[in-house]
Amino acid sequence: MTSSSSPQARLPCDFDWGFATAAYQIEGSAQVDGRGPSIWDTFSHTPGKTADGATGDVATDSYARFLSDVAVLQSYGAKAYRFSVSWSRVIPLGGRNDPVNEPGILFYEKLCDALKGAGIEPYVTLYHWDLPQALEDRYGGLRDKTEFIPDFARYATLVFTRLSKHGVRNWITFNEPEVIANLGYNIGIFPPGRSSNRTLSAEGNSSTEPWVVGHTIILAHATVVRTFKQEGHPGRIGITLNGDWAEPWDPSCPEDAAAAQRRMEFWIGWFADPLYHGDYPACMRAQLGDRLPRFGEQERALVHGAQGDFYGMNHYTTNYIKHRTTAPDLNDFKGNVETSFTSKDGHTLLPEAQSEWLRPCGWGFRKLLNWIYVRYGAPIYVTENGFSVKGEGGLVPPAALQDTDRVNYFVDYLENMAAAITQDKVDVRGYFAWSLLDNFEWADGYRTRFGLTYVDYNTQERQPKESAKTVQKWFER
Repeated sequence: MTSSSSPQARLPCDFDWGFATAAYQIEGSAQVDGRGPSIWDTFSHTPGKTADGATGDVATDSYARFLSDVAVLQSYGAKAYRFSVSWSRVIPLGGRNDPVNEPGILFYEKLCDALKGAGIEPYVTLYHWDLPQALEDRYGGLRDKTEFIPDFARYATLVFTRLSKHGVRNWITFNEPEVIANLGYNIGIFPPGRSSNRTLSAEGNSSTEPWVVGHTIILAHATVVRTFKQEGHPGRIGITLNGDWAEPWDPSCPEDAAAAQRRMEFWIGWFADPLYHGDYPACMRAQLGDRLPRFGEQERALVHGAQGDFYGMNHYTTNYIKHRTTAPDLNDFKGNVETSFTSKDGHTLLPEAQSEWLRPCGWGFRKLLNWIYVRYGAPIYVTENGFSVKGEGGLVPPAALQDTDRVNYFVDYLENMAAAITQDKVDVRGYFAWSLLDNFEWADGYRTRFGLTYVDYNTQERQPKESAKTVQKWFER
């Protein structure tokens, strides 16, 4: 019998929970069955771009071992699994007139069949950072909205049509467009690696290109959502936006409070405001001026109201935000603020994670859930949430399976999510822990591990960590 205080009693009866991954981080088989290269293949094979020169050529070998991964999900009692489709595996050259790679789309059909057969609901992300390299070479990829949007729409329609026949009813267009734009076109530490910093890139303009790319993503998302609805594909569709909670460094300082709000708007409002409210946040226009593209009349009609059926939320940490009195740098993308893990009164978020940008703060998660729900009013799916344990990359079992800091992180965050649902009445309908497996952690290579499942990269053996057992018990008790 379920007690009144258990998560089952506190969460909606149709609440989906499970785990998440991304294609390039786990699939491997980079040149198998007709797959074409993505920008992550090119970037990771460029010397100096990833830790230890790591690539996703093998990763966790999940293209060959997907049935084993489904068995892991089933052993954890997962109700849902979020994964992404590799565009260049399905359409190697990427374009609207380029041929479909049948073995590639068949792989995802088989994966969906296996998930449905195991009673696990698939959540499919169309774009998790791995643009076909051919489109980057052909016209500059996301920098050219005229070419990119119809190419992305054709790819999306193909995947909708094929995978909906295999039970997919939950779709995400883009994963973390803020990361795509800023890390790929401002800082330049993700592909295509463009930046004004000429030590990193011979090409790029950090003061303009991120805003152009963000504009393209919003228009592409809206186009695909409109197409999805008009063509009558079954299910729900949305976009996943990343964002961390911004807490004023000095809560009594109005300038810090305003700076924290501005940070949130540069991070989340950049993409959500046009979809839900019809335009970019005023603070962005005030700082960026004409560097921030403007929506034409037809674009505004396309975008406003095309957010989809839910808000996808990726969230990891909290920052204390302090205002600046100096003018913003031309390449600033944070709203001209200072960020810290320590508040004015000396409170520091601990423990440290392997990822330098990450510290645990469950109460910040609860505040952000409230902020998003009040501002946008949409049902929320937490599509990523997780922790990288410091030094874990140097451990092997059994020590690597005792991930106490990650266990504590999940308990804290899940309890705060439950409080947001039951006490604050935030409409949260799903939760996905990041990540199902240790995997290729982008520019950090294999040094950083986010998995709730330990992976031996030499043998590809999977073993559950204590965190996997904790999350399962939390949802099932």
